[in-house]
Amino acid sequence: MEPEATTAASENENESTRLDFVRQIVEEHNRSGRFGGRVWTRFPPEPNGYLHIGHAKSIVLNFGLADEYGGGTNLRFDDTNPIKEEQEYIDSIIEDVRWLGFEWEELRFASDYFDQLYQWAVKLITNGKAYVDHLSADEIREYRGTLTEPGRESPYRSRSVEENLALFERMKNGEFKDGECVLRAKIDMSSPNLNLRDPVMYRILHAEHPRTGSKWRIYPMYDWAHGQSDSIEGITHSICTLEFEDHRPLYDWFIDQLGIHHPQQIEFARLNLTYTILSKRKLIRLVREQFVRGWNDPRMPTLSGLRRRGIPAKAIRDLCDMVGVSKSNSIVELQMLEYCARQELNKTAPRVMAVLRPLKVVLTNYPEDQVEEFEAMINPEDPDAGMRKVPFSRVLYIEQDDFMEDPPNKFYRLAPGREVRLRAAYFIKCEEVIKDADGSIIELRCTYDPTTRGGDAPDGRKVKATLHWVSAAHALEAEVRLYDNLLTTAYPSEMDEDKDFIDYLNPDSLEVIERAYIEPTVKGAAPETRYQFERLGYYTVDSDSTPEKLVFNRTVTLKDEWAKVQKAGAAK
Repeated sequence: MEPEATTAASENENESTRLDFVRQIVEEHNRSGRFGGRVWTRFPPEPNGYLHIGHAKSIVLNFGLADEYGGGTNLRFDDTNPIKEEQEYIDSIIEDVRWLGFEWEELRFASDYFDQLYQWAVKLITNGKAYVDHLSADEIREYRGTLTEPGRESPYRSRSVEENLALFERMKNGEFKDGECVLRAKIDMSSPNLNLRDPVMYRILHAEHPRTGSKWRIYPMYDWAHGQSDSIEGITHSICTLEFEDHRPLYDWFIDQLGIHHPQQIEFARLNLTYTILSKRKLIRLVREQFVRGWNDPRMPTLSGLRRRGIPAKAIRDLCDMVGVSKSNSIVELQMLEYCARQELNKTAPRVMAVLRPLKVVLTNYPEDQVEEFEAMINPEDPDAGMRKVPFSRVLYIEQDDFMEDPPNKFYRLAPGREVRLRAAYFIKCEEVIKDADGSIIELRCTYDPTTRGGDAPDGRKVKATLHWVSAAHALEAEVRLYDNLLTTAYPSEMDEDKDFIDYLNPDSLEVIERAYIEPTVKGAAPETRYQFERLGYYTVDSDSTPEKLVFNRTVTLKDEWAKVQKAGAAK
């Protein structure tokens, strides 16, 4: 029996080591019966801005964890500051969470609990655990001390229970001005944890609240509202990012003083990406000062911006799974998100041919009035997607970069006297280069080999390049927006503190191509429809697109082998 018991214990140990530390904690709670095997989480954003990629990790963890253990997740808005919160943000957060692929059990608001929070604050005052303080905000900061020096007690700390109750009611009734006084918890001004040095519980704000109107003139601070809201909702695991680790003793203190249901707060490292700003204050500035075209600008790290750019929700979930859950802050390469996007889009995006920077090609030996249709796979990764028909005619467009008049070694695309294959169509050979008065190339005159229909020569001759193309008579005109990193530095934390972060914005983060040409199969495509432009990358129909004028955003590029060759040559 002993070897069997040892084997079982080893299997449990191996299973535990495969789990991240959050799931190990949940497993231990389930073994001990702490929450009766129940796992209930919450995602509690403050509606003072749009969700960004950093929030995605918290969303995926909270919803994913509850789902794995047969529990549920609440979406709760921390709407405790009416000055900064707007309905627009509430609506966008609801939309983003659903787009990311999750549905909550209950939609809650911290404002739902204002009456209960007030009654609990009265209880703490009655128990001598809270007091009204008339120190100014600056004085409170001064009295709090530093990491190396203990704080000093406020001269108002010794007020009687009766006086504090009366003052707190007057605060509630709006008899004091904003900032005139606050309610503070009475804990320990000499605690090594600054969060326990009599933290503020309520401040006065004479502001209309979107949900409670003018009922309240006092509003709870996050540390006071958060844990108690978790308790009211029966949350079992309150999962936060690492910056709240020092707040956990306060979270526990409030709940213990009230003697109410006590969730377990667990902190994890947030998701940070290179070339990406996640400071909400800075993102708000980008929007308000119009450095970007709104919260859903495809250069923004907001979920709505990534969605508009064309990043699939699954790619974001996959990134969060790849990064995993840890207690150590780190910065993830932006290329990881691009990799996840390519992996998903390769499987799901229909293929089309598009020419962004057109160069006219005239097939001089092709009948002028003839039009053919060639078949091409909609998606080679999905045989069930079927085939599409692409029109072909005498006048075509190819990419300017696919032709060089005097090509260097290892450039295998079109050049004078050289033959290449047109994707799914014919071999063509450049016979003549037409230039304008300034010497710029405006047209190539080529011949085609009618025996190579479908892309192969019956005599067995080979070509070294296959080019994409569109028929000039049939292609749809489109605007294409090419996006690059919004920042010029990979590590925002290393930006010079003496400089404005605006100085690090990339002036070339957006290039607009006014007139690109795309095969007609994309006609009528709805916003957010994603395609692979063959040989170019993945592109998504923008919300600005109309039936009269298509607009595409570049989501992510494909690997460019020629660019690698150029880079290698430059290095030599």
